[in-house]
Amino acid sequence: MKLKFKNKKIMIAVISAVCLALIIIGLVFLRKLLGSKSNQKTYYTANVETYENVVEISGTVSAAQEQTLQALSAGTVTAVYVKAGDKVKKGDVILKLDDSEQIYNLEKHDYNMATKRLTASARELKLLQTERNSILQKVNDRKVIATFDGIIADLNAAVGDSLEAKDKIGTLVNTDYLTAEVEVTETDVSKLSVGQKVIFKFPAYTKGTVEGYVTGWPAIGSVTSRGATVVNVSLRIDDYPEEILPYYSFTGKIEISPSESYVVVSRYAVGYEDKKPYVVIAKGEEKRSVKVEPYGKEYVKVLEGLEGGEVLVEQTKPKALGQNRNRNGIPSGGGRSGSSGATPPAGGFGGGMPGGPGPM
Repeated sequence: MKLKFKNKKIMIAVISAVCLALIIIGLVFLRKLLGSKSNQKTYYTANVETYENVVEISGTVSAAQEQTLQALSAGTVTAVYVKAGDKVKKGDVILKLDDSEQIYNLEKHDYNMATKRLTASARELKLLQTERNSILQKVNDRKVIATFDGIIADLNAAVGDSLEAKDKIGTLVNTDYLTAEVEVTETDVSKLSVGQKVIFKFPAYTKGTVEGYVTGWPAIGSVTSRGATVVNVSLRIDDYPEEILPYYSFTGKIEISPSESYVVVSRYAVGYEDKKPYVVIAKGEEKRSVKVEPYGKEYVKVLEGLEGGEVLVEQTKPKALGQNRNRNGIPSGGGRSGSSGATPPAGGFGGGMPGGPGPM
């Protein structure tokens, strides 16, 4: 009985020693693990941020001039002098209706004027000339005439067609330049000036953007169906690709002032020595002096010393313990405040991955 009790005491002692050894090993491993984590470095990337002071716009472009070709009176088409795609000059006759009656009336009137010229009074002659002008206008109304130099965009008429007054038969356009009219909200109108650059982006043209400019706006606003007060601003494009045609849609922006680019980085990437700021380039641990200024709560604008794209080693820790950060090194709920016109760099502002591996 005593032997069994003695063996039990030995077994308990052995188990206790093993448990104590495991605890000690676990504590040592945990200490090493915590030590390695505390020594892990945090990196930030210096990003280039572009600020655009612009007014966003959208709409459709129109030809410089457009004439709806239509009959001014009823009649039968006796001649068509052009076809779609032809270039015409101002005053060119595009189409003519039967004008035999009007020509007869004109010639008859001219005969009467000639026979009365020697006997009629000056007042009678003036009245006859006024009547001639009226008949001549009726002759001209039998023709469809170009009112400016341009291109026949479309033409739907043929000899023998019977037309009524105001029937549309085609369109004449001048495409020397394109125009557009866009709505700008009342709060942005004060930012506009004639000649400001406008950047157009057309879905039908994928090779780049097209540049135009502001030509003016009226001294009165209007209210949209949504109840917003806007001003209709006129734009113009002098040089444009041939792929773009009148009535093509676009999005774009009016450039209020030229775009500006800044190098921006988290303020925790900047250290201070004798009150002078510096950063440490991760590659090669190069220490470099910089010139900075505050940029929101969590960032600084680097005025000198960096070009953007450099990976930097963290120099100061956030004061708030346990502050969460996203994968780009931006404190959650924080970040810089800026204009809605600012375009963030790829990957976010002041990017970097805290605790991540160093640069290759």
